Amino acid sequence: MKNGMKLYVVMFSCGLFLAGGCANKEVVKKDEGMASAPVAKPAESPKNGAVVLAPQKEQAALPVHPSTSVQEVPKNTSASQLQSALDKIYFDFDSSKLSDAARATLAKNASVLMKATAAKIRVEGNCDEHGSAEYNLALGERRAQTAKKYLETLGISEGRLSTVSYGKERPVDQGHDETAWKKNRRDEFVVVTP
Repeated sequence: MKNGMKLYVVMFSCGLFLAGGCANKEVVKKDEGMASAPVAKPAESPKNGAVVLAPQKEQAALPVHPSTSVQEVPKNTSASQLQSALDKIYFDFDSSKLSDAARATLAKNASVLMKATAAKIRVEGNCDEHGSAEYNLALGERRAQTAKKYLETLGISEGRLSTVSYGKERPVDQGHDETAWKKNRRDEFVVVTP
């Protein structure tokens, strides 16, 4: 009888210990602390094919530029819908440092990627036509790595992100002036798997 009682006490204690580990999770009740937002209907979607939905649960505060709208992506999103929701970031001449605008865009992209949890993304670093091919490949890699690391700090797991540098080989604008060069100094975010 004593052994049975000891077994019961040990099992009861283990049960309390395991249940106590879950007690720290915050429970959010509907309508408590969260404002409801309207959900866009497919007919009201933007022309670029992206679908905009209301946030389901508030994540850790991300720095978002006031003019940046966050497009949220449903779990059954196609690769093309996810791709259209990810924005490019741009860099200053001969720099891999993130500007405030680039950080805001990365925060918006991270919010989108939080909703598409299975998606894997390739960060593609690009440069303008200044400098040698070798130098620009290295600069493009630094730019891609900088964006990747920042996305990781925002909660996107490293295993979902890869990088590649195209240097100056893939300009979006073939011009030879500052307007073209600004467009070419960029990182693009390409959906590898939806």
